[in-house]
Amino acid sequence: MALLLLAGFGAIFGVLIFFFMKSSKEMPKNWSQFVSELRVQQCGFVGISEDILLRRSNKVDLYKQSGKIALVTGGNRGIGLRIVKKLVECDIEVILGVRNPIESKKAVDKYLEHSNLGAATGAKLHYEQLDIGSMKSVRNFAEKIKARFSKIHILINNAGVMGVPYKLTEDGFESHMVINYYGHFLLTHLLLPELRAAGTAESRARIVNVSSCVNKIGDINYGDLNRSKNYYPADAYNQSKLAQVLFAKYTQLQFDEDGDFIQSHSCHPGVVNTDLFEHSSTTYVPWVRQLLFKNPEQGSRTVIYSAIAPALEGKGGTYLSNCRIMTCHRFWKNSVQCEKLFRVTCDTLGIKDFFHPAAK
Repeated sequence: MALLLLAGFGAIFGVLIFFFMKSSKEMPKNWSQFVSELRVQQCGFVGISEDILLRRSNKVDLYKQSGKIALVTGGNRGIGLRIVKKLVECDIEVILGVRNPIESKKAVDKYLEHSNLGAATGAKLHYEQLDIGSMKSVRNFAEKIKARFSKIHILINNAGVMGVPYKLTEDGFESHMVINYYGHFLLTHLLLPELRAAGTAESRARIVNVSSCVNKIGDINYGDLNRSKNYYPADAYNQSKLAQVLFAKYTQLQFDEDGDFIQSHSCHPGVVNTDLFEHSSTTYVPWVRQLLFKNPEQGSRTVIYSAIAPALEGKGGTYLSNCRIMTCHRFWKNSVQCEKLFRVTCDTLGIKDFFHPAAK
């Protein structure tokens, strides 16, 4: 009898965990979606465990790098805001690509002043309007940046969404894929001349794609990249995060072949308590996130480590988590799979020659 009661309580506890830790407020509608949700939660729990076990390695040394310029997408809140703060502490000039430059400036200025890093410190910050989910906006943004800056030393592709309901953008792309991947793919392409101009043999320019541990369970659905059939937010998110990892790996292969002084990285910032989870069931139990998840400052460390750590010089193409080089999706080592996605993406976005923007 006691065993039956114990089993009953265990089952109830398991159901509660499943419900309150769902990646979406929506319930799975069929078996495949249920399995997807189980896999995401398993990956999340493994990620939380790694964050706890490797917390001592999750640190980055900041040092002065006057004269360098970094561009960050979505740097006005969450992890992005902490990324900007660390770049400012390194005396790096920062360009923020944000939806609302005026409101973003207010938020960043307030945060930096609270951290004693306001205007008095000489922080150089620039705000430009960017909707990373709009190809037109990305192109307009890139034109403005290219007109003002001849070099970009660090490009941090940070902006992203997770668990959003199904929606097609003005370009006809699913939200996760376009915001997390397509927009940054195009932006990287357009800014390659400025990255090339910044890189040297001693200090390569760096591209950092902020991905997620769920890349490991991602799958590229070439027959339906928009996931219009049997849409489940977690599947779309996982796909976009895998795409970011494969993108970083393939571009690195080409940079090495062409002799470009640029290196690409992808990274998992950790399971971080930010607004990224606003569409998940964890909003019903915020105390759990505060207890188990990293805070935004901790989440920003691996991103900054990927962008500036001297130990990574010449080690492009790597995937990092908790400021350590880690393994990721099995396709990461498969150059054929990396190239396949790259070619499909170029065709999808109408890019004729990714590595030579002027020759489009």
